[in-house]
Amino acid sequence: MIKVLHPGFYTTIQDLGRKDFQHLGVPMSGAMDMHAAKMANAILGNDTDCAVLEITMVGPKLEFNCETNIIVTGANLAPKINTTIVKNNTLINVNKGDILSFGTPINGFRAYLAVTGGFQSEIILNSRSMYQSITKASKLNKGDEIKIHTKSHISKKYSAIKMDSNYLNDNVISVFKGPEFHLMNNEQLNKLFNQEFTVSKENNRMAYQLQELVTNNLKGIITSLVLPGTVQLTPFGKLMVLMRDCQTTGGYPRVLQLLEASINLLSQKRVGDKIKFKLKAL
Repeated sequence: MIKVLHPGFYTTIQDLGRKDFQHLGVPMSGAMDMHAAKMANAILGNDTDCAVLEITMVGPKLEFNCETNIIVTGANLAPKINTTIVKNNTLINVNKGDILSFGTPINGFRAYLAVTGGFQSEIILNSRSMYQSITKASKLNKGDEIKIHTKSHISKKYSAIKMDSNYLNDNVISVFKGPEFHLMNNEQLNKLFNQEFTVSKENNRMAYQLQELVTNNLKGIITSLVLPGTVQLTPFGKLMVLMRDCQTTGGYPRVLQLLEASINLLSQKRVGDKIKFKLKAL
């Protein structure tokens, strides 16, 4: 069992999401940075879909009430066990009574904590991912207790997996053409691909809005399917990049679609960070 002494800014339990319920209007959810979440589980020898903690910007303070093995991937939020600083992407043996906490963020925006066997929260619609109105809580709260498997420490390693975290510092967002891409004129396309865009304060697990405007003279569309990574152009000219908790339909023109790796990259950006779109050929 793990006790939440302090929840941090916004800490949730996530896995690979709810994949088969979009026709019912249920968002997919799941880890914003799937790469970091999958790598955390892989290094521990967990199944890929084991639940992890997604830690946003300011980390929680957690007390372990049993022995286990953990790993932190993704953003470097200066993790430490008790008073000892520990490294990201490194397997850590945790003892009963140990406290994991985090310090001043060094780079990135979202870190992932995996434990051996995964976090054992309630499964709803084939997923443990937290989402308001589907799970009992939308994030961790002070005093919560999360069930985990007791696991003796790993003393021998027979293989190693190296986590490449260089993408945290990249700002190029690779995209495909969206369904309404062909409706844009040369001026719009030039602005879309030849300037940097700034992450606005309106960003969360549902969508990232960008500050710079793209003049929009496109007509609205009939409400149609959208996915995580869909880039919508609003009537006011704002670009809105849908993320893991996005709705399942929308009525704004879908001008671009992010690659999976680009969603991971964007999820590590914070307010004021700059990004640039790069069109990929199919």
